[in-house]
Amino acid sequence: MPFPSTCLAAASFPYWPFVVLALSITFVILSISALRLHPFLALIGAALLTGVLSSSLPPDLKDLDKGKWLRAVELVGEGFGKTAGDISIVIGMATLIGLSMMHSGAADKVVRRFLAAFGEKRAPLAVLVSTYFLSIPIFFDTMFMLMAPLAMALTLRTKGNFTLFVLAICIAGVTTHSMTVPHPGPNAMVASLHVDLGTSLYAGILVGALAVALSWPLVRRVAARHPVPLRETPHTPISSLHAALDKPESDLPGFLPAILPVVLPIALISLASFWTIALKDAANAKAWAAFALTGWFPQARYAIEFLGNKNIALIIGAALALGLMLRQNRLSHAKLSEKMGPPLETAGVIILITAAGGAFGFMLRNAGVGDAIRSATAGSGINLLFLGWLVALILRIAQGSATVAMLTTAAMLEPLLADLPCHRIYLFLAVGFGAFACSWMNDSGFWVVSRLSGFTERETLRTWTLSLTIVSVIGLLLTLALAALLPFHP
Repeated sequence: MPFPSTCLAAASFPYWPFVVLALSITFVILSISALRLHPFLALIGAALLTGVLSSSLPPDLKDLDKGKWLRAVELVGEGFGKTAGDISIVIGMATLIGLSMMHSGAADKVVRRFLAAFGEKRAPLAVLVSTYFLSIPIFFDTMFMLMAPLAMALTLRTKGNFTLFVLAICIAGVTTHSMTVPHPGPNAMVASLHVDLGTSLYAGILVGALAVALSWPLVRRVAARHPVPLRETPHTPISSLHAALDKPESDLPGFLPAILPVVLPIALISLASFWTIALKDAANAKAWAAFALTGWFPQARYAIEFLGNKNIALIIGAALALGLMLRQNRLSHAKLSEKMGPPLETAGVIILITAAGGAFGFMLRNAGVGDAIRSATAGSGINLLFLGWLVALILRIAQGSATVAMLTTAAMLEPLLADLPCHRIYLFLAVGFGAFACSWMNDSGFWVVSRLSGFTERETLRTWTLSLTIVSVIGLLLTLALAALLPFHP
């Protein structure tokens, strides 16, 4: 049957895209939760199912007689490849930065400097700030594994509230995981929502930090009402905690080499972004035009754009971090290569899952789900930022992964960008905040926190789940307020 004829059903049943959306999401939920299928397989299966069920896939202009099912398979591959191309190098380099900062002592050095600045009485606040800073390039699971022993050690030293130390790590690490490049969800959202990379980086860091700061008093109350005692876990015996506390400062790298792998990529990406904005805004300015005529201008432009490319910036950061680990631990190059193997294997799995989620979102967009949402909400008065937050929240609760929730929501809502009464960065923020609320047993992060901190499931729900939801809601309110006060139309 010729491909174009498959579009006839769309006219007779305009709500069919919502049926496709419901069936595909149900497929993901059942596959992961009931059948225990790997998320990569579940998402690829959902993408194929979406294509098969869709009545409005774009035809292949080179072959209009191509079968619908074959076209669906081709589009899944296209969406998968596009997402993988956008995120793979960034995720791989971020993984190496995380590995190196853990093993070189750089992360420990940064935390100790923040502790020295804040004082032991404000140790939970120092952990909150240092985790937020360190977790910008480090994935949450890795970050929590790094910081959980520190939380236990600080509890022993300060006799403080162990729950508060854990929650400080959680709300800081999860917020950056959902709000900042190079994490896979925000990285993919930048492409789907057509947001400038540097703008997303600064908005994610600053608005995320403000949401965490505003949430901190409430999180302190949660920790005070649900204190969990420090328990020895198989992963972290008490003896190792004392060893971490007693490690001399002389064994750690200097502060500048420790923070450079994090700060330099951010600075390079920001410089390239500001440069692009300046070129765009000052294109007709006489002063800028005169400057552009100077001989070194093209070379400077190309150098800044090259170094500020997210892939190059993260490669530079990874090289610095690996060099620090090589020097600090006196490793041979063969041993260094051996240590890089497992983290890169983990990065490969993350890339597969994220790219599969991108393919699923790409197929939902091609199935007309975004256009259907746009038609259904036209004239309803619903706030599109709240809609993005709510859709991401529903997907998060349904299937557990914040990354998948971000990927899918951003792809679905891309057709609504023209209807936004404010800058699209606010939709980026709203979706990011919605994607990490209400974490429960279908979220891998829930189990990482529970097992590594020694919390029971009930204790994790009362602390981790509640605290993340508080930050998410405050983040939404903050985003709505900023969009109303400073719409910044693009």
